[in-house]
Amino acid sequence: MHSADTPLQVIIYAINLDRSRERWEELSREAADLGLPIHRIAAVDGSLVDAGDRVDANEAAFMRNNGRHMIPGEYGCYRSHMKALSTFLEAGLPQAIIVEDDIRLSSDLPQRAAAALAIVPGVDVVKLFNHRMVGFRSYATTAQGDRIGRAIHGPLGSTACYAVTRAGAAKLVERMKVMEYPFDIALERGWAIGAEVLTVDTDVVTSKRSTSTIANRSGYKERKFVWWKRLPTHWQRAKDYLQRILYALKGI
Repeated sequence: MHSADTPLQVIIYAINLDRSRERWEELSREAADLGLPIHRIAAVDGSLVDAGDRVDANEAAFMRNNGRHMIPGEYGCYRSHMKALSTFLEAGLPQAIIVEDDIRLSSDLPQRAAAALAIVPGVDVVKLFNHRMVGFRSYATTAQGDRIGRAIHGPLGSTACYAVTRAGAAKLVERMKVMEYPFDIALERGWAIGAEVLTVDTDVVTSKRSTSTIANRSGYKERKFVWWKRLPTHWQRAKDYLQRILYALKGI
């Protein structure tokens, strides 16, 4: 039983591919040195799943929304995060931190994550790392000095580290079950999934690597449709951009 005198233990769920064992060894050593509780989530390797065997993936919607074919690594990433969220729910804990294996842990990560979730009532998810930040609108500042809010411009990119409540995870598992976007974009679309998704304006953690295990730039480019086939994508992105602005301005 958690009480005001007992610090809330926040488990870190780390997504890691079996073929990236050295990443897990490095991350688990960091966690041990910092005294942080960490649990490995065996990632789904999208490269080992044939396109016809993908489950809960709406390929037609993905192509319309993104203007290209789905990359195997994107499918694996999506299913891995959903697996992490489900594992957290099954544990019965009130909140958790989900990370990818290329972030650098810090000793104050659990405290800053818990403070971020607590400062704004009703929040479901707080992103703790982004690739970019433009047009940030602050709602509150935690005791550790982290500003919490939303960005008018996006997508922000990356789901390398985020804090999530039990209620928030339940929403994501139910409402994001079918893949229609890459996971990082889908998570930011709080207006579409009926969840309160916020972010810090300055990253709480750092990334160890600049390269992605999903694909390089040419990998994305070669799957992109010709310009006229991307017209429905441009329309969808324009609608999302407007909704993102309204979502940021409305507050919580």
